[in-house]
Amino acid sequence: MWRVNDSLACCQEKYRSGEKKPNLSQLQKQFITQSKNTEDREWLSEVSAIPLQQSLNDLNQAYQNFFRSTKGERKGKPVKPPKFMH
Repeated sequence: MWRVNDSLACCQEKYRSGEKKPNLSQLQKQFITQSKNTEDREWLSEVSAIPLQQSLNDLNQAYQNFFRSTKGERKGKPVKPPKFMH
């Protein structure tokens, strides 16, 4: 089943390995376009892509907000990345 959690896991893995997070276009290609070509996720071709794209937009924004907060660039108390992200 397609979930935005797959995309989040990908971003977290890239972070842990010191790689850059995939940009929104790369996430959409990997987790929407390419997923539609797999047997277990071909059903994605039958639904509108708009909610799928919006879920990745929301993930991307949340990820950016989180790291801005870790740097003190957002209002409120800065947060620290969880230990699993180190």
